[in-house]
Amino acid sequence: MIKLLEEGASAPQFDFLASDKPVVVAFFKVSCPVCQMTFPFLDRMSSSGTHRFVGVSQDHRGATDNFNSRFGVNFPTLLDPENEGYPASNAFGISQVPTAFLVEPSGKISWVMEGFSKAQMKDLGNRVGVAPFRPGEYVPEWKAG
Repeated sequence: MIKLLEEGASAPQFDFLASDKPVVVAFFKVSCPVCQMTFPFLDRMSSSGTHRFVGVSQDHRGATDNFNSRFGVNFPTLLDPENEGYPASNAFGISQVPTAFLVEPSGKISWVMEGFSKAQMKDLGNRVGVAPFRPGEYVPEWKAG
């Protein structure tokens, strides 16, 4: 049974996490409607420059590039290939998407969100210094991944 890494745990060693800035790493599948809703908000927050944002797609490059174009995702997106057994997803204990982590430069995980939570997205926005939601924008409180 895969166990999701929690706040306070050490993140697995991956090159994309090596940074002098905190890294928000968000796992997704292009067919996931909750991912499609979540990623434009993540992209909005990525403009802060205070944190690195990295998407990790469980799909192939063509579908991933189409997703990024369709939903306005401008931060880097890596692939976690099924034919390799989803090594990054399994290392983080992903059992549903979207799942996002904030990994500090020390390698410790300081924030985790499974599915979509408006309150958790606001918390992340406070941490990065960019509000994820605009006034008057309808955003559900919660959506399962």
